[in-house]
Amino acid sequence: MAAQNRSFQSAIALSVSCLILASGTAKASTHDDLVDLFKDWRAFESPPLLDGAPDYTAERFEARQPEFLAPEQVDWHLVRAEMNGYDFNRQVLKPWERDPAFYKTLWTYRSDVPAHEGPTHHAVVELWTYEFPLSDSEQDRLIDELSVIPPLFKQAKKNLTGNARDLWVTGIRDIRQDIENLKALNDRVGNDVSTDLQRAMALAFAAAEELVAWLETESPKKTGPSGIGKDNYTWYQQNVHLVPLTWEDEVRLLQRELDRAWSSLKLEEQRNRDLPPMVAADSPEEYDAQALEAVDRIMRFLAEKEIVTVADYMRPALLAHLGAYVPEETRHFFWITAHYDPAPLFTHFYHWFELARMDTEPHPSPIRQGALLYNIFDSRNEGTATGVEEMFMHAGLYEDSPRSRELVWILLAQRAARGLGSLYAHANQMTMEEAGGVHMEWTPRGWMKTEKELLIFEQHLYLRQPGYGTSYVTGKYLLERTLADYAKQAEDRGEAFQLKDFFDTLNRIDSIPISLARWEMTGLDDEIRTLIAE
Repeated sequence: MAAQNRSFQSAIALSVSCLILASGTAKASTHDDLVDLFKDWRAFESPPLLDGAPDYTAERFEARQPEFLAPEQVDWHLVRAEMNGYDFNRQVLKPWERDPAFYKTLWTYRSDVPAHEGPTHHAVVELWTYEFPLSDSEQDRLIDELSVIPPLFKQAKKNLTGNARDLWVTGIRDIRQDIENLKALNDRVGNDVSTDLQRAMALAFAAAEELVAWLETESPKKTGPSGIGKDNYTWYQQNVHLVPLTWEDEVRLLQRELDRAWSSLKLEEQRNRDLPPMVAADSPEEYDAQALEAVDRIMRFLAEKEIVTVADYMRPALLAHLGAYVPEETRHFFWITAHYDPAPLFTHFYHWFELARMDTEPHPSPIRQGALLYNIFDSRNEGTATGVEEMFMHAGLYEDSPRSRELVWILLAQRAARGLGSLYAHANQMTMEEAGGVHMEWTPRGWMKTEKELLIFEQHLYLRQPGYGTSYVTGKYLLERTLADYAKQAEDRGEAFQLKDFFDTLNRIDSIPISLARWEMTGLDDEIRTLIAE
């Protein structure tokens, strides 16, 4: 991949001087040209249709390649990264060939990051955007969207020629989930809908069942590895997600953070040894009261301690995602922590602040509005959400509940352990199940051993989307580095450091890779220049 892409990158050679920084030194016409290129690129990236479904056939990719290489210059790293992502998918990741879960179509929830996690096709049905009972116009919209499923699933049986066993076997679950979602949709709409909608649901259901049966028949033939290998992983991180680390760097970093989380947890337990143990909520009423109190505590902390400018949309964004009481025997890892104290998990819900900001205060540049393709946002969104868990703790959020600090370290240990496992899976040094073993065994207190669906979901996602499993910790590290540079520059200027200024500036820059955010915030472009020189 690296050798192939040297020629590719020369075809879209980057003019670094045209990158628009916070100082706004680039000419308006240059930015207008870039926006035009961005629009053309996004229009190209969405594939043409084949029998009414997006066309992922090998023939179509071959036919489109000359058009892809046409641009003479890409003047902004975000566009370059997306185009690199397209080419990497075409040459290496090939989710339409290797990954049955790529064809999952029905989504019942909005992701907590700008786009769904992992590779998704271009015609997904966002059921969460519909209001029930369906109006006539909404029925028509749903009919149109469901009509994609039969030809797309038929195409899947042609396209899925890969031999990635873990991706294949686990991906069958995702298509089965489409079947369950169709059943639930049918129950929800009932008989009081048009015959056209009933027919569209029936055809989609039949196509999904047929695809699952085919996948299960083919499954025994799949014997190959699912990881992309160290070199491809490094290239992808550096040239698509703009993370200035190698596979080896990430192993060292995640092992260090895992060690730090475990040792810090034990020191917290030592400090708190004479305090009463935390008691988990044991009723819906108790959980609801704890959740509301946690929201109040977080919002008051952010405002009174001047952590970030508190916008009107932030509290409602948290209140919409409080969760609910879960019986102890069915709690997975995150809800175990939340039933002791929801606040540590709710600080990770900084995600919902960011999505609400994107909805209500979109960035003025079209390039930064909405989600970057290929989950390029992961270091920024997952890294920030993970980073603030610890940052808010150090800034004083748990002064009145010291045992809550233990939960923060447990959360970090879990994220480091699962990311470390995913690195070995991508290097094909472990199977997905073995990577899950690292994830499970190195999560403190045995809290990843209680509910296996979360374990499978996370390791499967991270195998499907290289770098996502580590982005929580690598992004956190890059955010901490940015904070350090930003603070030192303020000190060098003789200015008092203001954490609120840091987070407000980060928010204005929006959901772009941390390496680019650091450049805009500090003027330090060493990470990006190093990536270009690789």
